Amino acid sequence: MSDAGSPPFTNLNPSQSSPVGTPENQPVLSMNGITCRFSDVIANNDVHFDLFKGEIHGLLGENGAGKTTLMSVLYGLYKPEAGEIYVKGKKVDIKSPLDSIGLGIAMVHQHFLLTPSHTVTENIIVGLKSPRRSILLNTTEAENRILELSRKYGLKIDPKAIVGDLSVGEQQRVEIIKALYRDVDILILDEPTSMLTPVEEKALFSTLSAMVKAGLSIIFITHKLREVIEASTRVTVLRGGKVIGTVMTAKTTETDLAKLMIGRSLTHSVDRLEQEIAAGIQKSSSARATAGLATMLELKDVFALNNSGIQALKDLSLTVSKGEILGIAGVDGNGQSEMAEIVSGLRKIQSGQVTIDGRDTTGMSPKQIREWGLAYIPEDRLNTGLILEYTIAENLILDRWYSRPYSGKIFLDKHEMKRFAEEIVTNFDVRTPSLDIQVRYLSGGNLQKIVLGRELSKEHKLLIAHNPTRGLDVGAAEYVHKQLFKQKASGVAVLLLSLDLDEILLVSDRIAVIYAGTIMGVFDRTTADVDKIGPLMGGYVVEAGA
Repeated sequence: MSDAGSPPFTNLNPSQSSPVGTPENQPVLSMNGITCRFSDVIANNDVHFDLFKGEIHGLLGENGAGKTTLMSVLYGLYKPEAGEIYVKGKKVDIKSPLDSIGLGIAMVHQHFLLTPSHTVTENIIVGLKSPRRSILLNTTEAENRILELSRKYGLKIDPKAIVGDLSVGEQQRVEIIKALYRDVDILILDEPTSMLTPVEEKALFSTLSAMVKAGLSIIFITHKLREVIEASTRVTVLRGGKVIGTVMTAKTTETDLAKLMIGRSLTHSVDRLEQEIAAGIQKSSSARATAGLATMLELKDVFALNNSGIQALKDLSLTVSKGEILGIAGVDGNGQSEMAEIVSGLRKIQSGQVTIDGRDTTGMSPKQIREWGLAYIPEDRLNTGLILEYTIAENLILDRWYSRPYSGKIFLDKHEMKRFAEEIVTNFDVRTPSLDIQVRYLSGGNLQKIVLGRELSKEHKLLIAHNPTRGLDVGAAEYVHKQLFKQKASGVAVLLLSLDLDEILLVSDRIAVIYAGTIMGVFDRTTADVDKIGPLMGGYVVEAGA
């Protein structure tokens, strides 16, 4: 620890005054000596973790550090090879999520377990026994209780809404209410802010504060340094499946936690990255000046519907130049997904025009657009970016299996597939026990790295990057940002859609604010004003400037 007087890392009892409550002397949860192994990979190695009543305990670590595995053991999804679990002082044997819920423990997963076609109420009460023996489902009582929980914890939601029509932030509220509905007092949140806007993130932290004041205890899985310091009482750091230490959050810093999390200081890297940013901007500015600010992508007067037949894009126009990163800032659900899909050919437009490098691509197929020079990092890596039943090597050639060197006269060239996969796994630091493993068994961050590796390794002149650092730890996110700067420095046009406003402000040359499918204003990065961008993201018209 670099701060003078900071205590050594240890399993401290957070009985000191804290903003989220005063825990009791005995932990409500203890995990002792947990070891969990998958084939030759040890995901958790003799891990000790405890939780006290009325605290938010952050669980911090890189992708693949063992955070989600440890909590999956607690939730009954995995059986540990060794170790003991105590809940409220009693040794327990958790064999399934039902056992966990019966002990008052629930988990909100990073990828929500909801049925899009059903209502909020139906999703929340699924699997529960009806208090009355009746053939017909009476949801009135359930809806009233959902509204009660919604008001109590500030989780605004309509019980009758169809889940598929809700934003990501609203779906997260459904998952949290689903847990609270089951009267749990220990709540596990797995990367809860990975898809939230800054406004939604603040609302979530406010909700968590209300929960611990009401007596709940929360485990907050994350790899984000800022939010773990902002939200938690204590933080336990995992690296390589081992506990590096546990400390009171108020007595540590982002720099100290980063060093513990990744085994090196980020200070030098951050300084170097800022220098590279400046150099990248200078290079890209020169390239753009040489190219006469040549336009690579143009959307002109575009109208498009969403999957529910509702207007998603309204008279939307924008341009992205060669050697430029245009960041799209907005609250989730305001047309960002539809914008990416119409550029990539995955969604048809009602009217308007899409032009890439001077060619009208409005009616072209996704394959034609990719071959014309598009690389696409999709928002949904699970359903759009990858085939979960395929191996790493197979996923990496999804867009090029039919061409050499991967396609022979009759069969795929397994040797070339393996060579390419080894190259991507090394360059993008994908943590995997084997190239032949189905990608469904990898962590979210590693899945994102596979998508990045595939897209950035192909020849392209336009890159759509939709939440490219979602689920990535600080070191991997830093790497992705460097890749984006390299893209623009080489003359590639980058359309960056991100729910992380800090990311938009960091890497974009220009920032376009979208609300209800319309561009509300465009800002130059050097003069961007958060006080103006914020209201525009909420639909409040202010003088935006250019």
